Amino acid sequence: MADMPIIEARARADAGKGAARQTRRDGYVPAVIYGGGQAPETIAIKDNVLMRHLKAGKFKSTLLNVKVDGRDNRVICREVQRDVVKDLPIHADFLRLSERSRINLYIPVEFVGHETCPGLRAGGVVTVVRQEVELKVTAGDIPEKLVANLSGKKIGDVITISQIELPKGTTPTITGRDFVIANIAAPAGLIAADEEEEAEEA
Repeated sequence: MADMPIIEARARADAGKGAARQTRRDGYVPAVIYGGGQAPETIAIKDNVLMRHLKAGKFKSTLLNVKVDGRDNRVICREVQRDVVKDLPIHADFLRLSERSRINLYIPVEFVGHETCPGLRAGGVVTVVRQEVELKVTAGDIPEKLVANLSGKKIGDVITISQIELPKGTTPTITGRDFVIANIAAPAGLIAADEEEEAEEA
């Protein structure tokens, strides 16, 4: 679990609205971990810690290690309730995962083959449309990255998801279209020259 974001938490013995209000007054957000064939576990997370992870983005699509009093829990967030006025988190639900659980996660894309890309040698640039792709994966077999090969790509060429070899057992959450990952764009100077030429012709 070393590569997962770690959220430190503490066990929370008391349940109910009164206990939850006291937890919030103490600077914590009440939460629960459930699933995985185990009994639900009530916990508390420092409010500033939870806010920091929420602001990082894609919180519900990130595999997390919630350490409860030092004990690891592989989880994914299923719900964060917010105060309707202050928009601050007031409760969170985390799903405990097994090795075989199927979940949606964002996997980063690594671009290789720059030295054998004709478009780049001609002065073009890689315009990245998606730095990461949301995939349906198995929790026990999560790929570290996807590899997009730029070799042989010319100016104007695009790299789509169908051109990337997906790890076995993974599928994109977006189905029905061959969406773009990146393209090889013309140099800015060339684009400006083309625009000037078009303007003169007009």
